[in-house]
Amino acid sequence: MLARAGRRGAEEEFAEFVEANHSRLLHLADLLIGDRARAEDLLQTVLIRTYLRWSKVRQDNPIGYVRAALSNARTDWWRRGGGRERPTEKLPESVVPDVAAWVVDRDAVQRSLAALTARERAVVVLRYFEALSESEIAQTLGIAPGTVKSTSARALGKLRISPELSTPTPMGEQE
Repeated sequence: MLARAGRRGAEEEFAEFVEANHSRLLHLADLLIGDRARAEDLLQTVLIRTYLRWSKVRQDNPIGYVRAALSNARTDWWRRGGGRERPTEKLPESVVPDVAAWVVDRDAVQRSLAALTARERAVVVLRYFEALSESEIAQTLGIAPGTVKSTSARALGKLRISPELSTPTPMGEQE
């Protein structure tokens, strides 16, 4: 009876954690993957793994654990060939996005991030979208703080010269 009550409390605690952080974690996964549907799948997989280890994870840093798990799962997904295009007989229906400025900006950021290596992308996303410190990023990715600094510098250099992020002219054309 006591174990069942403890499990129920842990389940409720996990549900509260997911409810409080879901949109933030989905945004992170989307930035890491670059595809909303795949990001949802990735996050769901990571949350299942987190739930199975919740008794240990909740005592330490659950948000940091999920961040690291997302980064690792993204790398695993990429290694298994998830990021490669596959030919199909039927082309998917193309959706024409609204021409609102935020859509254009988001697309430009996504394309620019996609041009980075997996590590560069993870460092930039964790640093500038999740606002983690260099030491937190190093701990999350399992790399040295100096590697975080050099990787960040290299990635920012690439982003600075990215044609997708150049300033548009008043007519909406790239300079």
